[in-house]
Amino acid sequence: MFETLTGRLNQIFDNLRRRGKLSEVDVDAAMREVRLALLEADVHFSVVKTFVARVRERAVGAEVSKALNPGQQVIKIVNDELIAALGEPVGLNLTGPKPRVIMMVGLQGAGKTTASGKLARLMKAKGERVLLVAGDPYRPAAIKQLQQLGERLDVEVETDISLTPPQLAKRAVNKAEKGGFGLVIVDTAGRSQLDAGLMDELKAIAANVNPVDILLVVDSMIGQEALNIAQGFKDSINLTGLILTKMDGDSRGGAAISIRSVTGIPIKFIGTGEKLDALEVYDPARLSSRILGMGDMIGLIEKAEAAYDGQDMDAQARQAQKMMKGQFSLEDWLNQMKQMKKMGPLAQIMDMLPGQMGQAVRGVDPTVVEKTFKQSEAIINSMTLKERRDPDLLNASRRRRIASGCGMQVQDVNRLIKQFREVQKMMKTLQKTGGKGMGKMFG
Repeated sequence: MFETLTGRLNQIFDNLRRRGKLSEVDVDAAMREVRLALLEADVHFSVVKTFVARVRERAVGAEVSKALNPGQQVIKIVNDELIAALGEPVGLNLTGPKPRVIMMVGLQGAGKTTASGKLARLMKAKGERVLLVAGDPYRPAAIKQLQQLGERLDVEVETDISLTPPQLAKRAVNKAEKGGFGLVIVDTAGRSQLDAGLMDELKAIAANVNPVDILLVVDSMIGQEALNIAQGFKDSINLTGLILTKMDGDSRGGAAISIRSVTGIPIKFIGTGEKLDALEVYDPARLSSRILGMGDMIGLIEKAEAAYDGQDMDAQARQAQKMMKGQFSLEDWLNQMKQMKKMGPLAQIMDMLPGQMGQAVRGVDPTVVEKTFKQSEAIINSMTLKERRDPDLLNASRRRRIASGCGMQVQDVNRLIKQFREVQKMMKTLQKTGGKGMGKMFG
């Protein structure tokens, strides 16, 4: 997410940090680079113009000239203004009597059906009883996809192709009222482009069910066209929020920065992957931190908590203590790798790492690391329990047997043991130094 933009901005900030004093000329040079970086990231030109003007005005003022570290102060100003451009966080409107209805709208291919399933999962985890409605009778695959998502989530799906979408939505709400459902999510039909027929149908559904939220699902990879789509829907129906999907893709990410400023519609969620748990509540401060390469520790903690949910926390605390002291075995190391995999795609986790550690791993290819993880798991799984708990037992003959058992070379086993020893040593050093030099070690 925002990898190219983050890299460009970090280069600019590194130059600023090296200067003890900042002149107006220095600020102007930095702002030119920031302007180019944002435009290349597909941020709308009007947003870039306003953003750069506001940053420059503050950067040449007293708050920077009197600061002990002017470079850091400019970065803080950029962060403040980026948060302002991204807009205030606005949650779902869950007021009023139950069942509350949420309509999911958007063009074909934006990811409406998947987003409906993700939202159902998120709300179910918060204690809501959810009913999904398959309101796209024109595309049988959409109905089948929603039913499959409902089965995976253990969420009921209402469908009937003999009814029109407005009729089906009305019947679903009546069912929800009688059946004790708290939330109804209506997955509506899309089109390849905006047209009167689509808007008339959406208006009819809204009139029948009186939704508390109408969420537009937009593919962030289409760049500034997302702004035109959002504005087109807004002109026809009462949009209350946006879900930006495919934020984990190779998009330049400018739509996320531009869309709130240009359209005035709040972003409520961002989709960061294909899995059902890859839906994040939109938080401008956290997103800004990630764009500027400062990581997202809160998001990282939330992922860790979700991965460890329902486990013996005392046992996990003891395990963490062993890891920090460098007193862990290969069995412990395997368990930690499995827990890390539960947190989600490695690319997302690396994106959330802050400071020196984040900068150190920024250029690392996540697919290479994930491949190494799989190889490490296979090697450790080929060991006996005694060998995992006491790696000193691993003599040459045992290593040959392990390599044969997992279909790899002895060199691969030797490399794993060497890495394991290095991590043990690194964790002991971290405990002694209190984390100083962490970036260098991870590099």
